[in-house]
Amino acid sequence: QVQLVESGGGLVQPGGSLRLSCVASGSIFSSSGMGWYRQAPGYQRDWVAFISRGGTANYADSVKGRFTISRDNAKNTVYLQMNNLKPEDTAVYYCKELAGGSWGQGTQVTVSA
Repeated sequence: QVQLVESGGGLVQPGGSLRLSCVASGSIFSSSGMGWYRQAPGYQRDWVAFISRGGTANYADSVKGRFTISRDNAKNTVYLQMNNLKPEDTAVYYCKELAGGSWGQGTQVTVSA
């Protein structure tokens, strides 16, 4: 089973930026699509962005134009660059390995003045 470890969350002011990272163990990484999801208190977990094994990206409408997902297969890492953050982006962010369904433990992102 793939193990995923997210990092990069924190407290940021509205309009600020953060970059999340998710490091995957195991050799399956390069052959699997990867996704970022988020879950705010009292809400279901929603997808934010996907990236295929070939690098094709898709985004939820709420983050399109502000967030960028990317991957570095040599480092077994997927990134989520988040710009122009808004208070409604506050959530725990999780990465997911799509082939096997493994989840990371999550990293908290808080956008507040």
